[in-house]
Amino acid sequence: MATPEDPVAARSRARLIGSAARRFVVILVLVVVGTAICSLLIGLALGASVSRGVSLGFYLVGSFLLISGFFVGNRGPVRVKGDPGFGMFGIFKDRRLRWASGAEQVESMSLSLVFVALGIALIALGVAADARYSLV
Repeated sequence: MATPEDPVAARSRARLIGSAARRFVVILVLVVVGTAICSLLIGLALGASVSRGVSLGFYLVGSFLLISGFFVGNRGPVRVKGDPGFGMFGIFKDRRLRWASGAEQVESMSLSLVFVALGIALIALGVAADARYSLV
């Protein structure tokens, strides 16, 4: 097992964190650009100013991502086993349950963190883009 002082492990960890940060920045840029374009078009179609349309778009998508992150992070440790099948009126016919593995729980918490971080970043960009208020 590698110790924290091991230079190979330190380089590997730094490489891992660098690639994770790069992926997060790519996702952030894609979400910001997509949100800005869509909200700009919708805002102009509704007669709002550019800054107002973009800031409202950032607020709405950021709030949605924050709420999504909350619900993804609060998902319980029980999962449906296999295909549950559907009975009459959409009620589950055969509901077999299983406990989520440790990897599934870590993935759920990591996804929650990504959603919350993206939401906070978009809301901060919405505050910066809102021309009604001065930041200084």
